Amino acid sequence: MTSLLRLVRLPNLLIIILLQCLIRYGLIIPILAHFGYHPVLSHFRFGLLVLASVCMAASGYVINDYFDIKIDRINRPEKMVIDNGLQRRAAMFFHVILSFIGVFVGLFISYIARKETWALMFLLIPVFLWYYSTTFKKQGFIGNMIVAGLTALVTIVVVSLEFAMLVRVHGAPIINSEACSTAWFWTLGFAFFAFVTTLIREIVKDMEDVLGDEQGGCRTLPIEIGMKFSKIFVSILTCCTLLSIWALYFSFNILNSSVITLWYIILLITIPFILSMYLLYKSSTPKAYHRLNTFYKLIMLFGILFILIAGQLF
Repeated sequence: MTSLLRLVRLPNLLIIILLQCLIRYGLIIPILAHFGYHPVLSHFRFGLLVLASVCMAASGYVINDYFDIKIDRINRPEKMVIDNGLQRRAAMFFHVILSFIGVFVGLFISYIARKETWALMFLLIPVFLWYYSTTFKKQGFIGNMIVAGLTALVTIVVVSLEFAMLVRVHGAPIINSEACSTAWFWTLGFAFFAFVTTLIREIVKDMEDVLGDEQGGCRTLPIEIGMKFSKIFVSILTCCTLLSIWALYFSFNILNSSVITLWYIILLITIPFILSMYLLYKSSTPKAYHRLNTFYKLIMLFGILFILIAGQLF
């Protein structure tokens, strides 16, 4: 059981669960209440969405490790699960089971929400994850963008499903309501934050794994443009993210009128991001990059937890 939990990256799955629950219960429902609407989506059906998301993510982690055995023997032999406690055949079987559950539950959600595009999405995600593990991951920045995009999608599907169900009760006009535009605006903001922090983490992870990736024929960003320019690129992404956050803060009264929001952004977002750039330029070993990657997870967690404050602003 311990091997399976390590294989599916349990901490990452818990972050997905936390993110989706906070988006719905800490942000979307308070916004709906502010505009006089009640949620239509049941807790059970929302739980199915979370289950589908977690199964899809877990299946992606399994198939990624399945195809990364040679590289992991170089980068992190002590942390390998497949061929070191779990047979490859068992890992593939586990991947198929997780993918099946994710697709089946996803198709059911698509049916009840009457969203045909969702059905296609849930069918294509396992294929996409397979090709990511076999092809896209070795193409560096393309693979980083795919992982970041899928992370952002985790937040977007929550608001999309919520309003798909509301349409069935209130009709299409609710899509043009202020409640819908407000919910989408805030959700996309957190999706953007999840996208950028994941993209940065993926690049830093490539810095950590550069030795094994190079021998495995990968064309990651650190291999293609070097460590120095990869660090510069990450720093630019970090600065742009901070500028975007502060621009939003000064642009909206609902944000800049809140003292808690000001100190939260300073202490738990801005200072950690600035510290991360310092740690980035000091890092030169796989262990240092691994610690930095963990630090970025903490920054992402702080960003997610801000949802609890954002929901109280309405």
